[in-house]
Amino acid sequence: MKMLIDGEWVDSSSHETIPVLNPYTGEVLDQVPAAAREDVDRAIESAVKGQKKWNRLKIRDRAEILRAYLELLKRERDGLARLLTLETGKPIFDSYGEIDSVSMTFESSIEIVKHHYGKTMPMGIEGGYDDDLQITVHEPLGVIACIVPFNFPAALWAFKAGPALMAGNAIVVKPATSNPLTVLKLMGLLVEAGVTPEAVQCITGQGSKVGNWICKNPALAQVNVTGGVRAGIEIAKQAAEHLTSYKFELGGNDPLIICKDCDMDLAVNEAGDKTRNAGQCCSGAKRFIVHNSIKEEFVTRLIEERLKTVKTGDLLDINTDFGVLISEEAAKEVEKQVALTVEQGARLVYGGHRKGAFYEPTVLMNVTPDMDIAKDMEVFGPVYPIIGFDTLEEAIDIAERSHYGLSAGVITENFQDAMTVAGALRSGMVAVNGSGGFRAQELPFGGGKKMSGNSRECISSVLEEVTQEKSIIFRYAMKKFHAYEQKAED
Repeated sequence: MKMLIDGEWVDSSSHETIPVLNPYTGEVLDQVPAAAREDVDRAIESAVKGQKKWNRLKIRDRAEILRAYLELLKRERDGLARLLTLETGKPIFDSYGEIDSVSMTFESSIEIVKHHYGKTMPMGIEGGYDDDLQITVHEPLGVIACIVPFNFPAALWAFKAGPALMAGNAIVVKPATSNPLTVLKLMGLLVEAGVTPEAVQCITGQGSKVGNWICKNPALAQVNVTGGVRAGIEIAKQAAEHLTSYKFELGGNDPLIICKDCDMDLAVNEAGDKTRNAGQCCSGAKRFIVHNSIKEEFVTRLIEERLKTVKTGDLLDINTDFGVLISEEAAKEVEKQVALTVEQGARLVYGGHRKGAFYEPTVLMNVTPDMDIAKDMEVFGPVYPIIGFDTLEEAIDIAERSHYGLSAGVITENFQDAMTVAGALRSGMVAVNGSGGFRAQELPFGGGKKMSGNSRECISSVLEEVTQEKSIIFRYAMKKFHAYEQKAED
């Protein structure tokens, strides 16, 4: 598959390519271009021109085009879900859900922009401005670079692309190197639906090169990234050279505090969500902080009721619910992290085996708060480190030892304890009787705390990130109006 630049499917100017592998079988699915610097610059230059054309369309016309896009998503749903499964290693059941979320995000984006109102400032509160009409309007930022991760490539692409486009921006998309095919297909469908071709550019290649080239370009208005902390810091440095705005959703090591009085059925169910996408989730429980009095029961039930019942096998079988990691290298990294934790004193009680990119659900007991996994070692795989506690204050202290602040959860029947945890944890979201994996379209999502980023990506507030507010003043506009009022009174 080629990349999309200036409305055309093109190869890299260097003619270099990168193979895209099926992580489940190890087979080569396709080849994509390894973009050169000149390809990146050409795409952004084209996007600048395309943004002006796209923004000149009336909001209702942009809405009509994106509604046509929704129809294309329905037409291509089966093929998109299949492609997503083949390149990510996630079960087809999950892929259908992810493709459907793309449709929901674009539908919501259409509606929110149609109701994105400006403001009129009150008059008569400040001397010297009584006759001035002061209003605000919302304008698109310009060209937004969207850097998409591998774990939920379609869904996270949509959260960036849908609102940005509907608001009148152009997008330059850099999909993950390991699985760019579905995003490329989604971008091509935008052109087919009638989006200004130059307003939707998609560049493929290694993130360390292409991502830096994108971020160094002064024509960008914003860089929107979902990825790791190290990548975020490097991109921020590049963006700072031109004071380019950036929005980041970075890593997490979400705590799930399970209290003595918990609903155990609920606790096991919420913890079991860790197997979703084989544990490759930015948000979602990664540290299980369990009251010592119920720790053994929780682990036993977790293993017997959730982990032993996952269904592996053909990922295109609708009944399969547990897949593989994005690559064998990723699975080996999880294997190393588990080995390190065992070396530090943890006890492996379930799982721990790897075959290729497959890593089975794994439970570690005797994890202590001083271990790497209990603080800042984010494990992107189906691993359950169990950390015991005796008091709620102790649990909060353990949770707060991480520099991450993405999401968190607490399972308790005690309202006061729930509010204590929700108030004490410095994270972007705290779910009561739920895990950090909770994510609803309307709810602000993202770090907002510590090293997990500064974005609050969601439908309810995303327009604050992809538009800018402009103030317009009509001096003395109300002078005759006020004079008329005074005359009428006289």
